[in-house]
Formats: sequence, structure tokens, C-alpha cells
Amino acid sequence: MLGLTLLTCSRIALNVWQHERISDFSVVSTILLNGLRIDLSTLAYWMIVPVLFLPLFRLMQRPAAWHYFLNIWFIFGIVVLLLLELATPTFINEYGLRPNRLFVEYLIYPQEVLSMLLNGHLLSVIVCIAALLALTYILQKLLKKTVLPCVITTMCSWSSTLICSFLLLLVCFVLARGTLSHRPINPSLVYFSTDPLLNSLTLNSWYSVMFALKQMNSEGDAASIYGKMPQDEIIQRVRQSTGLSAQSFNSQQLPTLALKTATYQGHKKNLVIVLEESLGAQFVGSLGGKNLTPQLDQIMADGWAFSQLYATGTRSVRGIEAVVTGFTPTPARSVVKLNKSQQNFFTLAALLKQQNYHTQFVYGGESHFDNMKSFFLGNGFAQIVDMPDFAKVNFSGSWGASDQDLFTQADAELTRLAQSEQPFFSLIFSSSNHDPFEIPEGVINELEDEDPRERAIRYADHALGEFFVKAKQSNYWHNTVFLVVADHDARVFGSELVPVKNFHIPGVILGPDIDAKMDNRLASQIDLAPTLLSLMGISAANPMLGIDLNQSQTPSRVMMQYDKNFAYMTADKVAILQPDKAPTYYHYNLSDKRLEPAESDEELGKTALAHALFGNLAYQQGWYALP
Repeated sequence: MLGLTLLTCSRIALNVWQHERISDFSVVSTILLNGLRIDLSTLAYWMIVPVLFLPLFRLMQRPAAWHYFLNIWFIFGIVVLLLLELATPTFINEYGLRPNRLFVEYLIYPQEVLSMLLNGHLLSVIVCIAALLALTYILQKLLKKTVLPCVITTMCSWSSTLICSFLLLLVCFVLARGTLSHRPINPSLVYFSTDPLLNSLTLNSWYSVMFALKQMNSEGDAASIYGKMPQDEIIQRVRQSTGLSAQSFNSQQLPTLALKTATYQGHKKNLVIVLEESLGAQFVGSLGGKNLTPQLDQIMADGWAFSQLYATGTRSVRGIEAVVTGFTPTPARSVVKLNKSQQNFFTLAALLKQQNYHTQFVYGGESHFDNMKSFFLGNGFAQIVDMPDFAKVNFSGSWGASDQDLFTQADAELTRLAQSEQPFFSLIFSSSNHDPFEIPEGVINELEDEDPRERAIRYADHALGEFFVKAKQSNYWHNTVFLVVADHDARVFGSELVPVKNFHIPGVILGPDIDAKMDNRLASQIDLAPTLLSLMGISAANPMLGIDLNQSQTPSRVMMQYDKNFAYMTADKVAILQPDKAPTYYHYNLSDKRLEPAESDEELGKTALAHALFGNLAYQQGWYALP
């Protein structure tokens, strides 16, 4: 009863907090009623363990031990439930949903996460710990004085104990299933809104995390989430979306492998990609956002900039996946973290290494984070330069060296590489614009009432500007193509199934031979790699589905993965896939940055489904590789 009260009160508090997202009382009642089903299922699963142990304690004739076990088990359960509910508001602020798979993935890196919490959320941590300790103390006192009703404490007969255990187990089973239908309760059964946050409020955070863990163990099957499609049709539709002729694809083993001819036919150029952490278009003045990035705005004015470029996801590894491999997003984890993609998976580095390029990753933090080091070393990157390798670090925060230190090291690396006859590819990944937003003092002026995120963005922009001042005077500038692009936007929020506006990011290609222009076409992160290869003079076969924006007249399309929702957007319409539901269709209003309902489009829905299924299929079948 205590657990049910705790979860209900938490859900009510979250509803009050998010009242602006709630249209009327019917929404609240739906959330509470559906939430009750989920809470009963959660608590029933928790009760199964003591019910299973009941006959054992009866057999041992140890009522005191049984009572002690129940106390420990119930206190532990209530504390865990409270811990996750206390963590929920902060997680919602950042990702727009209850704790889910991202919460689990962050727990893999306790050092980085603990440092971030202590440096950026110390007060919240102290309050949380105090609440947990207080609750533990109160529960221990209450349960110590309480004689828990149980047949074992009255020493019922063995047969009575077995009957009681069976009946309790049956009740737990029914409540845990949450339904008498063929399939047990799951999030899709209680979801009712087009607002993902309202849907997630029907869950509790323990259930949400456990369901995410379960799906991580079976995440290879996107068809079980969105529906099935014949394999031949998947291949045909994703091939068609590239704009290449059917004759361009001539491999049975690698269905999307095709020869891509470069528009530039001169001496092969170097490539430098600067991946900017959490830099959404909402902060970039030249894209209609806040005027926090004057240096980037100037860089975009000097190069080939994109006004309608969209990320594929909401995490760094998803951005790395899109920019470095050109892989389409999936409901699974990024391929950076999956087992089968740790070797022989296509990346720009793998292709360029075949072209005799030196390939390098430069990062201010620890490259093991998010499994980057393993993925990169197994797929074409010959050299990893992370913080322990830096010649000098003037400022270090929770996530590693400052962006200024990063770019100082990167400039030194590029200067050294340019002295060789060997062409090179360097991926530089920033980190200063990351919670808890630690930056060196005295570098940029402080503004009154400015929040830490905006100050970190201004600092990151300052460091980026300094780097390009050096780069334009360097020995590597004249023969190098540069890309500056965000990995993803910052906080994701909004009441839409997929908040498209929070996938809008800045991107610009520049170099001495790149004409300055603002490209207003719709573009995806997965289009950048084919476009760069074309500018570098690299003609080669590769499996990427992205479009070479130098020469393609193919209608633009972008793909976005938001938790389990997948959006496929063209210039005219958006199809959104949800688990176990029919596709829904929208127009994206660019001026208002909102989705507006549109009529059904079966062909668009099928194309969206094909792309949603392709990634998992290609990963499982080993299709996304070089011959």
C-alpha cells in the first residue's frame, strides 16, 4: 500500500508540474487510471519474490527470519521506487520523458556521471540522499513494530502454507500481467496521447527503466515494434530513396553497396570534422535562434551552410553514428555501442583508410565513454587522441579538457599530419557544452541572469572561433575540407510525438575551395558523409543511403528517432511510426515549428517503415560494410 501511495503521489505531483501540457481533467483521470494499472503490475512483480520464498521459510520454521527478510525486501523496494521518482524531474527536463534506456546507458559510466552530478547537481543529490535516508529510517522503525500478517508467523500447517502461496502467486501473476488479453500489459496498452511526456507519465520510472532493459535485450527486431515488411521491398524502397539507378547496386551480399562518383576530380583532400556537443539551431542566430554563437554564424557565412539540417537522434552516439557512418537511426542503441558493429562496420575512417588516409579521433574526455574507443579502433580509426594524450590541459571539468585545450591539441595534431605526404581524416569532438557546463573563468564575459548552459554555449563558440582563426593560417588549411556540425540539440521538449524542432541543428562545410552559400534544402546528418567524400575527390563504393548534396536532385528526406518513435520527413509531409500503432501523418509548419495533422499517405508510410526496419536488418545481416 505504501508503494502504491508513493507512486500515485509522485504521478499527481508530475501532473501538477506539467499542467500546461494537460488540456482537461479527462487527461488527468486517464493518466491516473492507466498509471494505477502499471503501478499494480510493478508492485505485483516485486511481491512475487517473497511469495516464492514463503514455503521455504515455513519449511525451516523460522518466522523471525521471514519477518526480517520481508523488512529488508520491502524497505529496499520502496527506496528504489523513491530514488527513481526523485530522479524523474531532472531527466524530464533534459529528455522530455521519464527515465528510460538513456538512464540505463549513463549508469555504465559511474565516474563521469558521478562527477557531473556532484559538480552540476549537488543540491539535488543532497536532497535526494537525505530523503532516501529519512525514508529508510522511518520504514525501519515502522516495520520493526509491525507484525506483518502472514500465515508463516502463525505457523499454519504445511498444506495451508502451500495453498496460501499458490493463491498469492496467482494474484501476483494476474496483477503483473495487467490484462486478461493475449499479450501482457506494456506501455503501448496504456499510452493514449500524441504527447510522449503525457504517455510516459502513465508509467512509473521503475517500470519505464525495467521495460527499457528488457527491450535492450531484444532490440534487434524493429519489426516487432513497427510491423513487418518483405525484405525485398525494404531493400527496393531504401535504394530508391538514394536517387541512384537500380543498376548502381550490384552486390547480393551488401544490398545498398553502390559506386558513388565524386564531383571533385583533383588531388585528394584531407577531411576534418568538428562535432559540436549539444548545439541545436535554437541557439544559433543565423538559424533564427538565440544570438549565442557569433563565431559559428561567421563561419556559416563563409562556407556552405545548411538552414534545414536535422539530426537523427538526441544523443552523441546517435550523432556519431549518422555523421561518421551515415547509418539510419533505429529504435535500438546506436551501432557505436552494439556488439556486431565493433568490427567490419562501415565508417568514413574505414573507407578512407583503404584510400591510404591517416585516420584520427581527437576528444577532450576519456574515449572509452559510450564505447567510442572500441568502435573507432575496430572500424578504421588508426589513432585515438584523448585527454591523457594531451600535451597540456589548462582546464579540466567533469567531461574532460576544455574546448580550448581540445582545439589546441587538435591544431597541433593537424599541423603534424600536414607535414606528411599522407592525406588525413580527423574527427574532433567537443564536450564543454555538456551538463554541468564547466568552463574556465575569465575567457568570456559574464552576463547577468545567464544560465550555465547558455554561458557554456558562448564559451564553446568562442573556442571554435579561435580554432578556425588558427586553421586559416595553418599549413593544413589549403588542402582540407572542414565540416562543423552538432551531434544533436540540447534539451528535447514539446508535446508532439517527435519534436521536430529539437532535431534542427547547424551544419556548415568550409574550406578554401568551398563557395559560400546558404542551402535551404531539407538535409539529414546521414547526407553529410556522401557529400564530403564527393568534395574530397573520393570515388568509391559504399553502403550509405545518404544523398550527395553536390549533385543530387532527389527530393530531400530526413529521419529522426525519438525514443521508440520514428519520423520520416519530406519537404511536404511527415510520417511517424509508433510501437504497435498505425502510422500517423503531419505537415511540418516551418514558421511555427509545429506538426499539423495531414491526410494519410500510404506510400510515405511504407517508405518510412522500410527505413525504420532497414537499420536493424542491415546490422543483423552484416550488410553495412565494405566489400
